[in-house]
Amino acid sequence: FVFACLGEPERDIVPVPEAEETDRYLVTGGSIAINASGLRAVENFLDMGHFPFVHTDLLGAEPHTEVLPYNVAITEEGEVLATECRFYQPVASPNASGGMMVDHIYKVIRPYTVALYKSNPVRPDRLDVIVLFVQPVDEENCVAHPFLAYLKDEIDEATIRWFMQLIFAQDKPILENQMPKRLPLDPGAETPIRADASSIYYRRWLRQRAITYGAIPARA
Repeated sequence: FVFACLGEPERDIVPVPEAEETDRYLVTGGSIAINASGLRAVENFLDMGHFPFVHTDLLGAEPHTEVLPYNVAITEEGEVLATECRFYQPVASPNASGGMMVDHIYKVIRPYTVALYKSNPVRPDRLDVIVLFVQPVDEENCVAHPFLAYLKDEIDEATIRWFMQLIFAQDKPILENQMPKRLPLDPGAETPIRADASSIYYRRWLRQRAITYGAIPARA
């Protein structure tokens, strides 16, 4: 990836410490153009509720549709952190030998950057990492750049990339059919449910930071 700043950088590039671990493959998942706001793409990445219905028999399956309660907080670093997220997945990763309850940790690092740490099927004491860098093209279009740091056990780079692109191919039409294409930030604009806790925090976090590009601002 090439990162650029049009002004004087206030912070460093988002760190991915796992990329320094030699027992991981570092894989890019391609660059996926999406006809939707980049903020919508980030919010979709945070959503576990769609797994059984969009990623059927991969990241979810009926009757395992319930999103169990999980914790969300704002860290001292000012990031949105969702922990204790658990969801049954028939194929959590290409190297999975069967269905399993998968631990997820989500971290929104920047408005358009979000990371996922999830259980590795072969090494239950370790987590695979996916960082989604979303590049806004305009307020209703973006390009998603997934970066994956996967443990090398019983898997190869081509399979990791294929699986990521398969998941995104399923997400893309759903994202592109959401209306409005920009993300509404007014608390009353869309009705959340308990499973949407990370989304609620994300939208509030955007409001507090006065992020409006790609969003429909909250009413004053």
